[in-house]
Amino acid sequence: MFINEQDGDDVKLLGIYSSDAVAAERIRRARLLPGFADEPDRFQIGEYDLDEDHWTEGFVRVPV
Repeated sequence: MFINEQDGDDVKLLGIYSSDAVAAERIRRARLLPGFADEPDRFQIGEYDLDEDHWTEGFVRVPV
C-alpha cells in the first residue's frame, strides 16, 4: 500500500475481523457513513496473522 499524506491520503483502520465476509459487511456499513461515502472504492481487505509480533523495531520521524 502506498500512502502519500501530502496528496490528502488519510488511512483509517476500521477493525480486524475474523473473516473476509465479516470485513466485507463492515465495509458495506462504512460506505454509508459521512466521509467514507465520498470514496466508496478506496477500501481494502488484507490478511493479518494473529498472535505474532508485527512491529519488531522502533521507528524514526523524518522531517519534511
